[in-house]
Amino acid sequence: MWRQGAGLDGGGASIVGRDRSATPGPGPEVMAASTLGGDRVLSSDGDEVGKVKEIMLDVESGCIAYMVMSSGGFLGIGDKLLAVPWNALTLDAARKCFVIALDSERVKNAPGFDKGEWPSMADRTWASSVHQYYGRQPYWSNDAASLPLDEPGREPPEAGGVKL
Repeated sequence: MWRQGAGLDGGGASIVGRDRSATPGPGPEVMAASTLGGDRVLSSDGDEVGKVKEIMLDVESGCIAYMVMSSGGFLGIGDKLLAVPWNALTLDAARKCFVIALDSERVKNAPGFDKGEWPSMADRTWASSVHQYYGRQPYWSNDAASLPLDEPGREPPEAGGVKL
């Protein structure tokens, strides 16, 4: 079931800035993952916070699990990798970039990993904590709809009793 702003079954990235006349081919609803590699990622406050490095698939479910974002560093040296839940992203088709549902300071402090030591993406405990940091329900849960991020007074999520 399609819900505006929530993606398919609430688990996908939202799309804004659609102009079918300016987009040759099947996009932006259906796109090759390879066309998104290197796309800019902006924070909710408009700062460029990284670039799309990989799009990770959950092969068994057929879902996009995460977008791996490269952040910081210079020309790929010293960069931090972040696993960003797919449902925490909005594709801005007009600006040809993704917008992440966090301000730049929260992105800067997001849990990341080194390109030589990727975490086990299939570890549901780790993956749940990542989704919690971004204020999203995991795509494999029964209620994969996004949590409200713009609620006044919304507290940051907790993982193991520790505020992230």
